[in-house]
Amino acid sequence: MNYRPLGQTGLNLSALSYGASPLGGVFGDVDHATGIRTVHAAIDGGINFIDVSPYYGDTKAETVLGLALREIKRNRFILATKVGQYSQAEFDFSAARVTRSLDESCARLGVDYIDILQCHDIEFAEVDQIVDETLPALVKLRDAGRIGHIGITGLPFKVLQAVLDRTDPGVVDTILSFCRYELNDTALADFLPYFASKKIGVINASPTGMGLLTPRGVPGWHQATPLMIETAQKAVAFCAQEGVDIVKLAVQFCVAHPGITTTLVGTSKPANIEANIRYAEEPIDHDMINRVREILAPINNHNFTRGLPANRDALIPSSA
Repeated sequence: MNYRPLGQTGLNLSALSYGASPLGGVFGDVDHATGIRTVHAAIDGGINFIDVSPYYGDTKAETVLGLALREIKRNRFILATKVGQYSQAEFDFSAARVTRSLDESCARLGVDYIDILQCHDIEFAEVDQIVDETLPALVKLRDAGRIGHIGITGLPFKVLQAVLDRTDPGVVDTILSFCRYELNDTALADFLPYFASKKIGVINASPTGMGLLTPRGVPGWHQATPLMIETAQKAVAFCAQEGVDIVKLAVQFCVAHPGITTTLVGTSKPANIEANIRYAEEPIDHDMINRVREILAPINNHNFTRGLPANRDALIPSSA
């Protein structure tokens, strides 16, 4: 496993990391024992960074992860969780709520310190509140030694920039972007120089587009357009015909970018995380990746956006 520095944090993260949302059942039912084995397999395979949120499975993901972490020495993992989003309808970025949320997450996770505490999906919040209330509250937690670093996460780049442009240097340490650096969408790459200029560490997530680039396809809650789904399935079918796992190509494509510190993959099955780790370490078939990207060209950077209207990106129309 390769390890890379995360911005100016002083942390070195594995190029492939573990996204614990599936432990909350967001992609299907999972029992505690299997989830615990998955976490152990990730750590034993060289992954040292785990990302979770109280939102995933209405705290179930943090609860299951906490059960697994109780059996793992604290110096073997770097842990990130989030504040601000707690259900599909509940967003609360107030200083009081995010402070209480840290206490609740630590109790579920069985730790007293979070390495990176992130504002979750800030596109659903007013930028003024994030800048003037939420981030100052997290700075107080960092100054008190409760957390190590502060991050923001979101789908639209517009809102990430809006917050960073209004925030003093050193307040925000990391950003987490998902579904924007994968085989069918490389928009994140265009923003890497900007994040570097702000001395921000970059975490990428969802190399398969939250199921888009998999034989199983997207879950019912996914916001992919019909064109995205149809085109992605053509790429999946092509890979199956060629005897190649499209998930392998997706993982390898992401971890190969030197400007992205780490890419989060999520699964609740030990065999899957072990396979993903192998993929990250095996030689890359650049020719096959190029052929798949040709199939996906009609939806290149044709993703989806969301959040408050003022925070949404202007994306390429899916019918173009």
